[in-house]
Amino acid sequence: MQNRKLGTSDLEVSALGLGCMGMSYAYGPAPDRQEMISLIRSAVELGVTFFDTAQAYGPFTDEELVGVALAHFRGHVAIATKFGIGIDPGGQQIVDSRPEYIKPSVESSLERLSVEAIDLLSTPRGPGGADRRRGRSGEGLDSRRQGEPFRSI
Repeated sequence: MQNRKLGTSDLEVSALGLGCMGMSYAYGPAPDRQEMISLIRSAVELGVTFFDTAQAYGPFTDEELVGVALAHFRGHVAIATKFGIGIDPGGQQIVDSRPEYIKPSVESSLERLSVEAIDLLSTPRGPGGADRRRGRSGEGLDSRRQGEPFRSI
């Protein structure tokens, strides 16, 4: 498997990565958890070292799945996640990228992923830094669909 350096960072990952969103939600009923853990581990055995998840996937359950699946491969794989997802009192997902929300949001991801550091972290950001759009079933949470870039921190 070829490796690639991401941007100007020292982070080097496999040329092929695995997006894990559909492993816990999004494309119909959630697949069998143990099968998805096996799939992620098989990808590592085939040379994949880059895995992408987000707080919004599930919400929150995908990070837990990825954390369990990659626990045996710490130091050999890179995990990317997206933060800034909250749940309002009505149960709707909201994007909250305000500075005061960043620390508790990231601390929660670290716990769910069972890692001490996140290799690549990003958030959907709106004009002025805070984005509080509401969405159902993930609708409106991916700012790329709204013409705004993802920005990594």
